[in-house]
Amino acid sequence: MVDVNQLQFQSIHYNGQQASTSLIVTGAVHGNETCGTIAIQRVMKELDSGVLFLRRGTVTFVPVTNPLAYAKGERVGERNLNRNLFSNSNPQNFEDRVANWLCPLLAQHDVLLDLHSFNAASEPFVMVGPRNNNGLLEPFKHEEQERALARRLGVRRFVDGWLRTYGDGVQRRMSDSSELQTVLRYGMGTTEYMRSTGGYALTLECGQHSDPQAPEVAYRAILNTLAFLGLIDAPMPEPIAPENMEALSMVAVYDKQHAHDTFSRIWSSFDPVKQGEEIGRRVDGTPVLAEFDGRILFPDSAAGANSEWYYLTRPNPSF
Repeated sequence: MVDVNQLQFQSIHYNGQQASTSLIVTGAVHGNETCGTIAIQRVMKELDSGVLFLRRGTVTFVPVTNPLAYAKGERVGERNLNRNLFSNSNPQNFEDRVANWLCPLLAQHDVLLDLHSFNAASEPFVMVGPRNNNGLLEPFKHEEQERALARRLGVRRFVDGWLRTYGDGVQRRMSDSSELQTVLRYGMGTTEYMRSTGGYALTLECGQHSDPQAPEVAYRAILNTLAFLGLIDAPMPEPIAPENMEALSMVAVYDKQHAHDTFSRIWSSFDPVKQGEEIGRRVDGTPVLAEFDGRILFPDSAAGANSEWYYLTRPNPSF
């Protein structure tokens, strides 16, 4: 049993002698996703030993963002830290207390690299933010810089459209529009919060939790980010060639209507689906069919009734 009163928060800052961009790198937002922690510790060791040298700007490392979840070796401590991420004057759980420390820390920086991993076997990918816009949901003005960095992290697969698609699902579910903004807040995680403070941010999903290559993916991404931002003296990383990219947009979310709705097979993120292919069945036996050719994302067989069950993506040739 973990005593939450014995846990503390840690961030480690490095400052170059010349003013430049401020970067923050986070690991273990989910406690069983440790590749970022391993990679961050490796980079800090190199900075401490002089193998790496921070020439300009600042970088803050948070090896373990959620110490309760990390100590438990589980995804969450008391709730999902990467949802409803806001400062809270009346914290109700451990993750609320993390948020009260983390949100002001994020706001002090220009760029966030958030390192994650996933459960099912698949290749690494990066989640990017919206196009530049002045909308109410997720206004943004750093599309060019954010996507340029995404292309230099060392992965070939890119996904956008999270908050927009999540919000569409929320609006469909809500019968009381006065609750809409409250529920939309649940879609706010580390990168969304960072963008809301005027910065830009990327979530890098580095591979399957236990894949020995996942920490290598995270380590390479940190070094490439430091080089891209000019914080270390290193060649500018080459962007991935367009012909080698796979860019996808989340375009639709599908709900479990009943707790006993079931998938017709075990799905993993990025499994391809064909229009008309059976994805699952409702509790009354009605088949749930793919509405278009694409790839499935975030299938959740354990989802509850009236909550998101899976997402579908389409190729995004304009990425």
